[in-house]
Amino acid sequence: MKIPAVLAAALLLVPAAPAQAHPRPSLSMLGADVSTLPRALDLGARFSDARGHRANPYEILKKAGVNYVRLRVWNNPTSGYNNKAEVVAQAREAKRHGLKVLIDFHYSDTWADPGKQFIPKSWAGHDLAQLRQDVYDYTYDVCSAIRPDSVQIGNEINTGMLWPVGQVTNSDFSPLATLLKAGYDATKACSPRTQVMIHTANAGSLGAARWFYDGIAAQGVRWDITALSYYCMWHGDLANLRTVLTDVQQRYGKPAVIAETAYPYTTENYDHLENIITSAAPCDGIAATPQGQATEFAQVQDAAREAGALGVFYWEPAWTAVDGNGWDTEDIENSGNAWENMATFDDGGRINPYVTWRR
Repeated sequence: MKIPAVLAAALLLVPAAPAQAHPRPSLSMLGADVSTLPRALDLGARFSDARGHRANPYEILKKAGVNYVRLRVWNNPTSGYNNKAEVVAQAREAKRHGLKVLIDFHYSDTWADPGKQFIPKSWAGHDLAQLRQDVYDYTYDVCSAIRPDSVQIGNEINTGMLWPVGQVTNSDFSPLATLLKAGYDATKACSPRTQVMIHTANAGSLGAARWFYDGIAAQGVRWDITALSYYCMWHGDLANLRTVLTDVQQRYGKPAVIAETAYPYTTENYDHLENIITSAAPCDGIAATPQGQATEFAQVQDAAREAGALGVFYWEPAWTAVDGNGWDTEDIENSGNAWENMATFDDGGRINPYVTWRR
């Protein structure tokens, strides 16, 4: 149909509709590592919501925005906590509350991190071929009992796992790759939909991240999500975090997630063990107060969102200073907690009302 000339001229005077702003990506993994929670509950710890009402801690966290829990599993810890049986029970409880589950395999009887990766006692003396089978069998066994939504094959494995056999020496990633492939294959054999993360604490260094993930990629290792730890006290500013997150996603063609982060809400110490972080303003002048904790966590989530990452996991929001819930698997009763000022629940068990996990 031909538009009359008068109408056509009038239409020229109508302003064009404004261009639609590109929508900000949302976070789908709003996580909390609550690995110490069963011990706290067994010792009688109680938790309350922002209004001070006693409630189930999973429900309190869910109301604050959490949709995913991260649970570490140790092979045979002396304390008995975080072993397969305990983690299976905790995973079922989390699922009962409608939460997804990420299983964090340490492949150790105790803490595994950039400074230590101890072989479990039951695997002592095993060569690479046997350790490959150990990793496969153990991963498949735990996965089959839980059917998790995601798993980590190792925890903060900056230079490998199951040292010294799986340690990266002289940039030789071959032994580590053998172990990672075993974990990946076992997970997919157990549950094809379960997503496999490979986790390092390299969020502060683009060079270190590229060195590690280039190294395993060159060996044919497969994974679904690149997982990084980010603590502003140790890993630099948020601009650098965005750079690293953006780079690893583009470089490897896989989404990324911040598997660990935290910030203090106080400088007070509530047990006999000195806190790891004691500064009154650890990063960017942000005070160690409830409001400051919320501000830093919100900024980390914003950085992840702006970089297009999947989400952020807060590390141990429920690890308050409960007598008997110490850090040492060999002496859980007496070792104390150096992290309680980083929890999002205060010393009375009340959640920080300012902290939210936001899509």
